[in-house]
Amino acid sequence: MDAIIYCRVSTDKQTQESSLERQKVELLSLANRYNMNVVTCIEEKASGYEIEREGVFEMLDVFSSGRANCLLVQDETRLGRGNTKIALFHQLQKLHIPIYTHIHDGKLEISESDSMVLQIVSIVEEYQRKIHNAKIKRGMKKAVRDGYNPAQNMKNRHRAPGREKKSVPIEEIVRLRQKNLTFGEISNTLNGLGYDISKATIHRRYQEYQMLDSDT
Repeated sequence: MDAIIYCRVSTDKQTQESSLERQKVELLSLANRYNMNVVTCIEEKASGYEIEREGVFEMLDVFSSGRANCLLVQDETRLGRGNTKIALFHQLQKLHIPIYTHIHDGKLEISESDSMVLQIVSIVEEYQRKIHNAKIKRGMKKAVRDGYNPAQNMKNRHRAPGREKKSVPIEEIVRLRQKNLTFGEISNTLNGLGYDISKATIHRRYQEYQMLDSDT
């Protein structure tokens, strides 16, 4: 496996330098015992309650790019504390990244309480996705019921993928607005058609359209 070593201390005191070095040595030994290839070693001085850490961003970037597939830390508190620890556990879980610790001499054994919180977070995320998809479906049904035909109104479907998605289809926005859809419902409808447009953007572009239309 390709591993990231993450070492952290909470202060800038000179005495903590030895702690960082000790963590690194212990984790290099752990990686050697498990025949892991260490891709990078991240060291930082920051509070475990702080989630906006450069080392954390670097770590997640490396994992997201596929350059490493496991994490080595001295113990779970080095990764984070409190809600920050749970948030990072959840993010690593979503990326399918196993955590190995020096204190366990192997894979991290998450406590029963932390495991329960992670399950709850996963359930909440799943229901958030269901609610979002239901809103898109509801918006589409309302638009079609009011006479909107996405197959007829979508233009340039033959063009390169992604090109149409980046534009703002003002004609579609105006047409849906005339069907008495709210800006939120228009956003959900267009997102369901493959666009990535927020309610605020739709509202702004519609206002710009009205201003231009009144000047002509």
